Amino acid sequence: MPTNPRSVVPFAELVHAGQAARLWQGQSLSADTHQVFAYLAGMGYRIPTGTSVALMPLRHAMDAAIQSRSLALLTGHRMVLGLGPATPDFVTGLHGKPYDSPRDVCVAYLEEVRRLLGAEGPPRAGDGNPGAVSLPEMPHPGVETGLGVLRPVLAHAAGQVADVAISWMTPPGYVRDTLLPAMAKGAAETDRPVPRMVTIVHAAVDRPHRNPYRLAYTAARAHLAGPHYTDMLRRAGLRVHHSQPNLGARALVDSGTFAHGSPEDIAEQLAEYGRAGVDEVVVNVAGVYSEHGHPDAVQDLQDILAACREQEQTHDQVRVYGHAEAPPGRTQGGDAPQCPTTSLAG
Repeated sequence: MPTNPRSVVPFAELVHAGQAARLWQGQSLSADTHQVFAYLAGMGYRIPTGTSVALMPLRHAMDAAIQSRSLALLTGHRMVLGLGPATPDFVTGLHGKPYDSPRDVCVAYLEEVRRLLGAEGPPRAGDGNPGAVSLPEMPHPGVETGLGVLRPVLAHAAGQVADVAISWMTPPGYVRDTLLPAMAKGAAETDRPVPRMVTIVHAAVDRPHRNPYRLAYTAARAHLAGPHYTDMLRRAGLRVHHSQPNLGARALVDSGTFAHGSPEDIAEQLAEYGRAGVDEVVVNVAGVYSEHGHPDAVQDLQDILAACREQEQTHDQVRVYGHAEAPPGRTQGGDAPQCPTTSLAG
């Protein structure tokens, strides 16, 4: 996570130069993600942004709505507000007990954010809640509400209330066979469009003196130690356990879930997500950033994006975005899918 917003500038430059379509960052407990994006806009990098994801227990739905539409105004672009419920332990640490139903909390939270943003029509105080508070009208480019999804229950919930579903480390076959059907079912039940599917993919170019297993471990060890992530990966067919993140890292590389190889190899792996139905791929080079430094991470992104653009000349696959941390697309009735654009996870 960035401790100095200037460290994110080289990644923002890739988006500003048109090499990537959006800059993504996850929840940061160091320099706040929304404020980093605002800092970049103040420096002249008024670019599309997205959170992947901001944790709901940290802020009230009204604050989430205010922050997201403020960023849309500051950047001049629609902002993707990706939200997630966090782990039970994290929620307990903040609120004294875990959510009784993370799924119900996610649905209620996104519904409230959408009400405040006027996503369901003009916002009205007291609509089903006499004490409801509304935000003053303010023209802005718009906000897409997103929900982090790993398993079918939240994918179904995303279909009911979200504009975008955001997944981490989900193999393309799992997205196609498990997440997308659950999203489609949720959307059908509420008679609304199926959300866009965004997937964050860890990646690293094969270069001398690099160990892909070490890079995968460095990038994903926190997630690989989470029971909810390892449960998802087991459902996808990988042999992992949260008590052995080192073996989980090997499984990510060996299965291709951690994209590794030449830039052309990685571009083809990203295109596989497009064929699986993903709308937007976010390339996450966290492992390279942590192990080999800032310049190497930027170089990997530049080379991967160049390979995607070259592939795009002959294939219309998936749009790739970039992740600034230790950082894909099928659109609903919008642009035709393209080769992924890269985003940065922070």
